[in-house]
Parts: sequence; C-alpha cells; structure tokens
Amino acid sequence: MKEKIHPKYEEVEVHCVCGNTFKTGSTKKEIRVEICSACHPYFTGAQRQVEVGGRAEKFRKKYGLK
Repeated sequence: MKEKIHPKYEEVEVHCVCGNTFKTGSTKKEIRVEICSACHPYFTGAQRQVEVGGRAEKFRKKYGLK
C-alpha cells in the first residue's frame, strides 16, 4: 500500500437510538444509527406476522363465499 493515501482505520463506538453501544472498526470517528441488533424486530423476536393470502382469499372471507 502507498503511504499517506489511506484513511486511518480505528476502533470506534457505535451509538444506537435505543441506548445500545458497541465497538467496531471504521474510518469515521463516531457512528450513530437508528436501529441495531438489540432493538431490531427480527433479532428481538418481536417480529409481527404478515398475513398470508391474496386478494381472492380476502374477498371470500369478507363476503362468506367459498
């Protein structure tokens, strides 16, 4: 690698809106994020279930047709 052309890679602290902090490597001095693995619904298990079915099933359910 050439000297003095690459940014300095350091260990920095990442701050989430939920209050969680963790360390990672970056060329930035500080990182702030809106969502992290501590508050993301996929990782916390609070993921909501999406209803499976199309428009035809919704119509049949609404009007009681088979």
